Amino acid sequence: MKSPGNGKITGRFDADCLATREILTRIGDKWSVLLIVILGEGPQRFSELKRAIEGISQRMLTLTLRGLERDGMVKRTVTPTNPPRVDYDLTPFGHTLLAPVAELALWAQRHRPEVQQARDAFDRAEKKTVGR
Repeated sequence: MKSPGNGKITGRFDADCLATREILTRIGDKWSVLLIVILGEGPQRFSELKRAIEGISQRMLTLTLRGLERDGMVKRTVTPTNPPRVDYDLTPFGHTLLAPVAELALWAQRHRPEVQQARDAFDRAEKKTVGR
């Protein structure tokens, strides 16, 4: 097995590829990138995160935060008040992901028009093909 961290992306279907796919599945889900970017600004309460991300359900927010916490990227802190206060923050490890994730988010925002144009052109071509 190739040593991870050798600076090269494996092209083989081996343990490195499986690990990469597993981690990218976590990071590339619908909500993780947004949560990482938001938490990069500092600790947030659950309700603040819910308000900040339009369209996320309470269940999905909970599941995504738990997944990020399980992977060591997010820290959950409970303050024993009445009601209990729960804050989420990026761990130092999570902060190492912030720059590449933020760059990916910026790329998506910058190139959204080109992606939409490509989709529209593809859909038009599909309609012509189906219409024959």
